Amino acid sequence: MAEYICLFSKDTLIIKPPKKSPLFSRTIALWFAMLCGVYLYGTCLKHVGTFTMLKFQNIQLIQKPSLEALIPTLHYPKPESFSRGECSLNPVRFFAIISMQRSGSGWFETLLNSHINVSSNGEIFSVIDRRNNVSNIIQTLERVYNLDWFTSASKNECSAAVGFKWMLNQGLMEHHREIVEYFNHRGISAIFLFRRNLLRRMVSVLANSYDRKAKLLNGTHKSHVHSEQEAAALSSYKPIINSTSLISDLKEVEMITARALENFNSTRRMVLYYEDLVTNRTKLKDVQEFLGLPLMELTSRQVKIHKGSLCDFVSNWDDVNKTLNGTEYERFLHADY
Repeated sequence: MAEYICLFSKDTLIIKPPKKSPLFSRTIALWFAMLCGVYLYGTCLKHVGTFTMLKFQNIQLIQKPSLEALIPTLHYPKPESFSRGECSLNPVRFFAIISMQRSGSGWFETLLNSHINVSSNGEIFSVIDRRNNVSNIIQTLERVYNLDWFTSASKNECSAAVGFKWMLNQGLMEHHREIVEYFNHRGISAIFLFRRNLLRRMVSVLANSYDRKAKLLNGTHKSHVHSEQEAAALSSYKPIINSTSLISDLKEVEMITARALENFNSTRRMVLYYEDLVTNRTKLKDVQEFLGLPLMELTSRQVKIHKGSLCDFVSNWDDVNKTLNGTEYERFLHADY
């Protein structure tokens, strides 16, 4: 900018410096303010970040102690049943009831499901698509044991034990290696339930097969009943047993049972017999302890169908009696259960 020259007289010369521009001053002030702001923001951000990290770490330490460190300090009295508040301290036990048709497994499962903390989901592998290959079997097991399987057996209370019923002829024997590996990996307990009196089981199998077609109960097929009248109606049918193949048929069932126990000998398991459950109810206490359950009185509404002497339920009893007398299976002729 040009200087201003003032002449007051001939001998006097005054030179005035130019005035500074207001825009220039404002620009300098703005840059200074911005630099100060950036410095203050960086300093505050550093302190806030440090505080947040410390706060987060403190929260983690308070809210997430190790399970191993926590459990020994907690002492609860043994409950009558698990309530929702105790669920986190009582891990769910997984189980499978492994059996054969007409061996009392349906009755046994209703007993288990009468426990407020047990959900046993029925015979889920009766559906062929779920067992037609090992991949489908594992996928189905995952749904059950990931607690994604919902049936009428699912409980509103805290589930202490979850499982289902599995028959030997439903893919269990064909894929036993993969299933045993899965059981051991997931910590699944096997409850084997068999019947000692295989002759009574045979009568029940034949009668149930007949009723699938005949539908004796008012045109409805029922494998299990809840009244004496229904039981009498179903037991009125007297099947004919093939006495020629009878002994070999009984031996075959024994071999299948022995093979199943051998295949699953590396799993955590218990072996039950229907006759023992009927005559000795303390066996139900053993089952509850095996599953880590609080003890309860277990009940079922099911009624036994073929009750009484077996000779009353077989059309060709004389042939059967003659075939088994003097053999290792003679005991089947006289046992009540």
